[in-house]
Amino acid sequence: MRVLLLGATGSIGTAITRELVGRDHQVIGLARSEASAQKIAALGGSPLPGDLRQPEAWAPVVKEVDAVVQAAATFDQDMGETDERAIEAILDHAADRGTSLRLIYTGGCWLYGATGNRIADEASPKRPIASFAWMTEQSRTVLQAKGVSGAVIHPGMVYHEDGGGVFERYLTAARSDQPIEIWGSLNTRWPLVHRYDLAVAYRILLERPDLTGEFNACAQSGVAASDIVAHIAQQTDHAGGYMVRTLKHVLCKYGAWAEGPTLDQQMCAEKLRRLCGWAPRYRCYSMATF
Repeated sequence: MRVLLLGATGSIGTAITRELVGRDHQVIGLARSEASAQKIAALGGSPLPGDLRQPEAWAPVVKEVDAVVQAAATFDQDMGETDERAIEAILDHAADRGTSLRLIYTGGCWLYGATGNRIADEASPKRPIASFAWMTEQSRTVLQAKGVSGAVIHPGMVYHEDGGGVFERYLTAARSDQPIEIWGSLNTRWPLVHRYDLAVAYRILLERPDLTGEFNACAQSGVAASDIVAHIAQQTDHAGGYMVRTLKHVLCKYGAWAEGPTLDQQMCAEKLRRLCGWAPRYRCYSMATF
């Protein structure tokens, strides 16, 4: 397949590029800079110069590919508007195709809100945090679009092999012997997925255009912050302790998006496992560098 990948140099996109290229798919990655273009090429992809904010320049490629993966975000104030313009441009060009376009859109676990002891599946109601509420509408747009075989992936909290991703703040503090800052509560649970397992989920869904709808992707349904911190302390010989920050504190210091990591969540990926045979290989406690 020829796949246009938006966000090809991000943490998730890098893993998707590696997975697709390794399975003999051709990846065309949007590159905003020369450094991004070099990174995509080094991974075996073909860089396409362009900016997510200016879809009129790159969206015509939609007519020449088999599939598009939207795994990019600006994380600026205009994040929702930028995403909306990108999806609109993709769908406009998809309408001019002679064949259906496979389109994979990236949502997220924060769209379910706090679940507590309830384990969210794809049929669970959405209670998104305010700063990401636009994703729910975009997901519907993708799934209802004509001329498109659409699927939405909702990843859990994503980590990767060198301890980055959602654990980066914790590890940075531990390695500098500073208190680990926990947002919300020690009992806050995160659904977790390694980026390589997540990349496999994207690849499988790309190869199965008959499967449409929403798909959760997590290997562990909910791991408590207390367990994560204890494991990091053990692995790093950290003796700096921890501090718990309230929702009010993190919102004031970091902005509205910071509500996400404070959510006590559990999520399952049974649908992805059952329909796609997705079998994640990684659990965070087995990571030697974690």
